[in-house]
Amino acid sequence: MTIETLSRPVESEFERLDELMGLMTGDEKHAPSSTSTLDVLWVLHDRVLRVSPDRVDDEERDRFFLSKGHGPMAYYAVLAAKGFLEPETLAGYGDWDCPLGYHPDRTLVPGVEMASGSLGHGLPLAVGTALGLRARGLEQPQIWVLVGDAELDEGPNHEAIAFAGRAGLDRLNVVVIDNDSATIDWPGGVETRFGVEGWSTRRVDGRDHVALEAAFTEPHFGRPHVVVAEVERKDGRPRRR
Repeated sequence: MTIETLSRPVESEFERLDELMGLMTGDEKHAPSSTSTLDVLWVLHDRVLRVSPDRVDDEERDRFFLSKGHGPMAYYAVLAAKGFLEPETLAGYGDWDCPLGYHPDRTLVPGVEMASGSLGHGLPLAVGTALGLRARGLEQPQIWVLVGDAELDEGPNHEAIAFAGRAGLDRLNVVVIDNDSATIDWPGGVETRFGVEGWSTRRVDGRDHVALEAAFTEPHFGRPHVVVAEVERKDGRPRRR
C-alpha cells in the first residue's frame, strides 16, 4: 500500500481505514488487538465524541482514553482519517524518529489524552478525570475509555468500577472490547461486573455501527455507562462462552 492509493475514491471514510492501516509496517503491530477495536473507534470518533483537530486544548471537549493501547494501529488510522495526523506520518510507525510509537504518547500525538503502557491504567485515570471535571464545574465533557476484556484481570479496574458506580459518575463511559481473551469468566458476561456496582450496561455486536451508536448514546442518568462490544476471537476459533 502506498500514500498515492489514498487519493482514489472510496464509498466511505470508514473503508479508507484499511488503507491507512496498511501504511503501518513492522513486527510489533499487534494487528489482532488493533483490528478488534476498529469499528468502535470509528463510531466514537465519527458519530459520538465532541473532538476535532482544532479543539485539542478546549476544556469543553470530550475526553477519550485508549487503555487498550498495545495495538494502536486502528487508533492512529482513525486519527489520520479525522485530520489529527497527516497520513504520511503513518508510514513511520514505530521508527525512532516518528511520534507514532507502539503505545500512543499524549505529548507527541494530537488528540491522544493518555500515554498508555501497562494494561489496567486507563479506567482509573478516566475516573480521576471525571472527578476533576466535576470539581471544576465542567458539566459538558463526556469521558470515554476503551478497555479490553483481558484488562479486567487487573485489580485497579475493579476499584475504579466500584467507586464510579457509588460516586454516580454519569459522564463516565466505558467500552469493553470482548474478544474472549479474559482469564476470569464473569457469569452472565463482563457487563454483570459493572451492573452489580450500579452501572448502566449494554452488550452489542462490536462490528455493527448502528447498534454501537445506539448503545453509546443511550441515556444513563445518574449512573456511569458501559458498553460491551463483542467481537471475534483473535485466534479465529469459536468463543468459549
